Amino acid sequence: MTLWTTGLFTGVGSLPGQDPLEAARYVHDALAVPHLPELPARQWYGDLAGRGAAFLVDLYVDLQPTGWRMVPRPSRVGQRAIDLLRRDIDAFEEVGAQPELIKVQATGPWTLATLLELNRGAKVLADHGAVHDLTESLAEGVRLHIADLQRRFPSATIAVQLDEPSLPAVLAARIPTASGFGTLRAPTPQTARERLATVLGVHEHTVVHCCAPRPPVALLVDAGAKALSLDAAMLDPRDDDDLGVAIEKGVGMLLGVLPTHGPLPSVRRVLETVGRLRDRVGLSDVTVTPACGLAGSTWDEVKAITTRLQEVAQALGDQ
Repeated sequence: MTLWTTGLFTGVGSLPGQDPLEAARYVHDALAVPHLPELPARQWYGDLAGRGAAFLVDLYVDLQPTGWRMVPRPSRVGQRAIDLLRRDIDAFEEVGAQPELIKVQATGPWTLATLLELNRGAKVLADHGAVHDLTESLAEGVRLHIADLQRRFPSATIAVQLDEPSLPAVLAARIPTASGFGTLRAPTPQTARERLATVLGVHEHTVVHCCAPRPPVALLVDAGAKALSLDAAMLDPRDDDDLGVAIEKGVGMLLGVLPTHGPLPSVRRVLETVGRLRDRVGLSDVTVTPACGLAGSTWDEVKAITTRLQEVAQALGDQ
């Protein structure tokens, strides 16, 4: 039975601002399922690359003019990213709430491999051996992260979400080389699945978030994802068969139904969108989310989105 039932609503991960305590209070107070906030406004330390690097065990990074780079020994900048992750966890605990379900996020191995550079300057994705080592290190870091949260919240169920927005581009060989004059060779589907499975396998309750068009649903399910977090606006009938199979297997669905900027659709319009998907693929249980993270939104927009999510979740539950 999926954790992600109709009537629930949560966020994808990121929020505006730089105050972890403010963000922690908000997710605990406003969301049906609180998530550990990510704060990319802290620049390099809070983006997908810096946050993902903070999970690595026995692999080290430093910040170069071109971005995050793997280095042979610990760096002060890399330690700063780790310290901010710990500070976020402390703030999340300090709020004092004891929710039944908590979601935490980590950058997935393939997206992280497109963001980090090897010591010689090429992307980690260019070296399949380096991707393997990165994946093993990330898996251990995610395992330790979940164990830490479970100690702090012993009565809560912890779900871990891997963010893989770049995975479709990785599989289609659309990631540019360091020079920008070519693209990196795509991994085989088996290798892509195995690397994901390594990280997903460290925990029972897993989600993979992919807000890009044509998410590789079948591959994610085969790799062991227990739930999928997808942008409803990016789904089209070509995705229906794989989505239908996933739903038949009991895979949970976190559906991004609201944009992160601009006018919000009415509750009725969102219900129509969900209804069409339900008719096409047999969707039953659905937890609603924004389309993506909210780091680029204002706090007023975040509050309006959360209020509309709650209204949509309640309406879906009433149906």
